[in-house]
Amino acid sequence: MNTRKRLAAMRAAGQAPGPRHANAAPAPLPNPACVIGPDQRCEHALVDQELNRRLYAYEQRVRGRFTAIVNTLKVISSLQHERDFVERAQHLARECLGYDLPVTLLEDAWVTGLDLRALHAHCVFRSFKQSVDQADADQAPWRERMTLDATFFQSCGFHTVDVSPCADGRLQGLLPFVLRLAPNDAVYVKAYAGAMFDVEADVADWTHRELDRLSGGIPGGEDANYLKIAVYHFSTSNPCQQGCAAHGSNDLQAVELALARLNELRAAVENTFGRGAAPDILLIGMDTDTDAIRVHVPDANGDISPHRYVDNATLYRETLGMLPDTARAHIDAAVAAAENAQGWGHGAGACPPGMRRLILALLEANLSQIEFVVQHHAGRYTVIGHDEAFICAGEATHYVQLRNKYYYAHLDTVEEGAADMDVGIKIFTGLNLRHGLAIPVLVHFHYSSRVPGARERAILRCRRVKAAIAARYPQLHTLGQLHCQMAVSDLHGSEHVTFIDDETEDHGH
Repeated sequence: MNTRKRLAAMRAAGQAPGPRHANAAPAPLPNPACVIGPDQRCEHALVDQELNRRLYAYEQRVRGRFTAIVNTLKVISSLQHERDFVERAQHLARECLGYDLPVTLLEDAWVTGLDLRALHAHCVFRSFKQSVDQADADQAPWRERMTLDATFFQSCGFHTVDVSPCADGRLQGLLPFVLRLAPNDAVYVKAYAGAMFDVEADVADWTHRELDRLSGGIPGGEDANYLKIAVYHFSTSNPCQQGCAAHGSNDLQAVELALARLNELRAAVENTFGRGAAPDILLIGMDTDTDAIRVHVPDANGDISPHRYVDNATLYRETLGMLPDTARAHIDAAVAAAENAQGWGHGAGACPPGMRRLILALLEANLSQIEFVVQHHAGRYTVIGHDEAFICAGEATHYVQLRNKYYYAHLDTVEEGAADMDVGIKIFTGLNLRHGLAIPVLVHFHYSSRVPGARERAILRCRRVKAAIAARYPQLHTLGQLHCQMAVSDLHGSEHVTFIDDETEDHGH
C-alpha cells in the first residue's frame, strides 16, 4: 500500500472519536434512560436540542485532534526505513496532526528504530496544546447559549460556586456537559481523587473570596454566600469495578467521605470565624455511565443526608413525553418529596429558596445531558471506564473541558499528592503500559504575572515535581515508560500551557 492509500485509510479510521484500543470497547448495554413504546421518540420537552448540537460539535472537534494520533504514527512507523523518511514523516504529521514532530526522534530511526513511546507522548501533549490554543473559538458557540451563569448564581444567593469533583477523567466534562454551567469568574473547580478536597486550602479560598466580597470586589455579593459543591461518582452498570478508584469502587464510602469533607469545611469556618459564617454546601453524585446526576437535597439547616436525594435518571424517564410545565411540576414535586423524606433521609424541613432554585435548575439542565448521551452514545457510554490521554500533575488546566481527556493529580509536592499520583499510575498501567505505550504526564502550574518572579518560581516548581515523579517511579522512568512535559500558565494573562524544556524554555510552543 503506498503512502497516499495509507493516509486515506488513516483518515477514514480517525474521523470519528472512539476508544484508543481495539479491545477497550465492549458493545453498549441496553439504553437505561430512554425506555419508550411504539411510535414514541426519545425527545424530552425540557431538553435544549440546539445546545446539545453545539456541544456535540465541540466534542467531535476536540476528540478529533487525538483520535488521529495512533493511526498517523502507525503510518509513519511503516516508513521509517525509507530514504526520505524524515521529510515524509513531517509531511504526514503536518497534514494529519497539524504540527511537526521532533527531528531528533526521526533522524536516527534507521539505526535505532523509532521511539514510538516518545512520539506518542509528544503528540498527546501537542494535541492538547492545540485544544488549549483553540479553546475560545471552540467553546464560543456553546458558552453563549448557557444560562446557568454568574447572574443566575447571584439570583440564588451565591456569589461564588466552588466545585470539587473527583479527579477521575470521566468527570472532566462536569461543568459544560453534565451540569450545563457556563464557565465564569464566579465558578472555581479543583478536582481531587475521590472528591477528597483539602479542607485547609478551601478555608483559605473561602477567606480570599470573603475579603473580595467585603471590599466590594464581587458585584452583587453583599448579601450572597459562598457555595461549596462536592461531586462523587458511581457506575450503575459495573459498580464493583468502574466506580471511584480512590474508594475501591465502594459507592457508600464515596458518598459518606465526600459529605464528611463538606461538613468539616463548614465546621472549620465556623470554628474560626464564628457561627453563621460557614459556606452553604451541596453534594452531587454522577453516574459516569450515563452522566445522570443525583442531588442530595439539604434541609432547612443546610444539613445533607446520604439517603435524601433526587435521582435524575428516574426523573427523565418519568417526565419523558410530558409538556414543559407538567414536567417542571413533576420535578418540583420530586424535590418536595425528598425534603419531606422520613426514615434515614429525614431532615429539618425544606431547604432555603435559593438553594431549591439552584437544585431545580441543575436537575432540568442535566436532562439535556442525559439526552445528549442517548442521542450520541446510545444512552450509555461504550467505554464506561477510563480512557484518558495523559496525567496532569500539579495544578489543573480548565481550558479544555471534556470527558476523559486527562486524569488529574492535585499536588504541590509529590509526597502530598502521592495517593492521587498512584491512582493515576494504576489507571494508566491498564490504559497505556499494557499496550506498550508510555505514560504521558503533564506537570503544570499557574503563576501570576502581577507578582514579580512568579513565572520563574512556577518553572522551578515544575522541575522539582518532575524530578520527584521520576524518583517515585524509578523503574518506569528508567525503562522510558514515563514521559513528563512541563508547562506553566498565567492566571491573569494570555499565556496558557506554555511548554518548558528541561533546561531552557521552548517559546516555539
